[in-house]
Amino acid sequence: MIVPAPRDIKKNDGDQTAAMTYIAIEGAIGVGKTTLSRLLSPRFNAGQLLEVFEENPFLADFYADRDAYAFQTQIFFLLSRYRQQREVPEQLDNNSQLIADYTFEKDALFATLNLTGDELKTYFSVHNALAEKLILPDLIVYLQAETEVLLQRIALRDRPYERDMDPDYIDTLNQTYERFFKERRWDVPVLKIDTNQLNYVAWEEDLDWVENRIRQTLKLPPYQTELPLED
Repeated sequence: MIVPAPRDIKKNDGDQTAAMTYIAIEGAIGVGKTTLSRLLSPRFNAGQLLEVFEENPFLADFYADRDAYAFQTQIFFLLSRYRQQREVPEQLDNNSQLIADYTFEKDALFATLNLTGDELKTYFSVHNALAEKLILPDLIVYLQAETEVLLQRIALRDRPYERDMDPDYIDTLNQTYERFFKERRWDVPVLKIDTNQLNYVAWEEDLDWVENRIRQTLKLPPYQTELPLED
């Protein structure tokens, strides 16, 4: 299997950048990445980097016919995500803290799932060249949920281009995410959070708990040290 080139680019050392914190939230479609990013942003006094997925003109066609539109969809996402990720250093300079609702490596995950053969080789020749120019987050928060929960959340938000999504595709994607985070190849801390029973929109204590887990992991005060971290 073709895999992306390993990356270990870090933010520059020094007093000015030492206090900067870049958090990326990841997980399968429907798990609640953007919602959590928006809710956490004011708590960390952080800027936001939100994925601009609705601008992809191939997305609705891809969900209707993945084989026919996979390559166009993936290349559009790759370049769009790269343009956004290039803004990270500037956003950190402006805000000191930054929360993103995706990682650049996510693009490679989807490509491995959606592309094969020469299309996949072509994709990675572009991806690897772009990835070398980007910095990595200080922490990835990986949100987990069972496939049935993902499907319920997708139905609840009722985005028009998601109405024809194949449940089997979501299940395969969910399993791919699980493998991805078990076999990750670059040195970035990952905080896994099971969201099956969480509702941080309706229940503030759920959001408090997630925030404290992040602060514990980053040793970013204030946080409650008596709350144990789970594997």
